This record gives sequence, structure tokens and C-alpha cells, in this order.
Amino acid sequence: MPGISFHFVAIIALISTALVIFSRNAVHALLYLIVSLLAVAVIFYQFGAPFAAALEVIVYAGAIMVLMIFVIMMLNQGDAAVAQENQWMQPRGWVGPGLLSGLLLLQMLWLLFADAGGGDPAHHRVGAKEVGIALFSRYLLAVELASMLLLAGLVGAFHLARPSRHNPGETDHVD
Repeated sequence: MPGISFHFVAIIALISTALVIFSRNAVHALLYLIVSLLAVAVIFYQFGAPFAAALEVIVYAGAIMVLMIFVIMMLNQGDAAVAQENQWMQPRGWVGPGLLSGLLLLQMLWLLFADAGGGDPAHHRVGAKEVGIALFSRYLLAVELASMLLLAGLVGAFHLARPSRHNPGETDHVD
């Protein structure tokens, strides 16, 4: 049965996920999404899957968030975007995600030091081999579909950010 530690992290995940949904600013929503993904990583660690937790941080909170920020940077062009970015850098935009991330850091440190004392022998750890076997056997279709979805999102973002090369009245022709 999950203890108070799980409930603490789950509440942080729920709060940050709700703030992702209700944020009007895309960058603030991304910051809260990173906090939410970090909370999920802590939950993975609590349930004996440190490799899955590391993958959660590296793949989702790392690589995909960088990709999303890159897309936002591609779509926001011009002097108005620079002025808006300066407004976003105000403390009210990062205090919430910073506070929730700090709470998750304290929780993770507590878990690491509590686990260093020996831990529960019945607590099963999921290693890299088990994750690899699961991803490339039972979940192979899901992994491939997720990669195709990410590729489609990247192509769509590139298409949206690409400047138009011809006048609205012209038609395309082949030479």
C-alpha cells in the first residue's frame, strides 16, 4: 500500500498537471509539464523502477521539452516576441514551477537516503534489461507509433514555422 510519500508526490503531479491545462502562456505550461513529468519519475522510482524514472527524466522532461521549446521559439518571431519573452522572465512565471520542483527534489533526496539504509528485500527493482525486453517485445507497436507521432509533430511544426515563399495570387508551376 502506498504511503504518505506517494501521496505527496501524486498531489504535486496533479497540481502541476492541472496548471498545465489552465495556463494561458505556453512557456509556463511547459514549465509545469516538466514538473509533472519529474513527479511521475519520482513515482516510478518509489515503485522500484529507477531505470524507468531515469528514462522519464531524460526522454520526456529532457528531450521532448527541448523540442517543444524549440517549436515555440520557431513560431514566435519578431520584436514582439522578444518583448513578450522579457515579460515571461518575471518571477511570477517561474516561482510556481520552482517551488514544486524544489518539493520534488526534497522528496527524491529523502527517498535516496532512506533507500541507502538497506531497503526492503521484497522491493523488486526493474532494470534496463527488463525495460528493453518489454519495449521491444510486448510494446513494440506502441513505441513505433509514439516515434511516428513525434515525427509528424516535428514535420508539422516545421511546416507552420516556414515562411511563405510566394505571393498569395501566384500559383505553383513546374519548370
